[in-house]
Amino acid sequence: MEFSNGLGSMAIQDVIAAYPGIGEILARYDIGCVTCKVGICLLMDVVSIHGLGAEDEAKIEAEINDYLKRR
Repeated sequence: MEFSNGLGSMAIQDVIAAYPGIGEILARYDIGCVTCKVGICLLMDVVSIHGLGAEDEAKIEAEINDYLKRR
């Protein structure tokens, strides 16, 4: 997955702290990063770790990049 601002290589807890809307996007796909106590997964790995298909992965990537463009 490719994300604007180099966020793909950041830990999800840091990404959500800087961009809370990304946590909301992930939650819509039943990815509970906001409530996860570990939070060290990289944003680019979050979807594959949770076993979502390529179609959902593409949707999440597009939604996050659209969100970042509006920031």
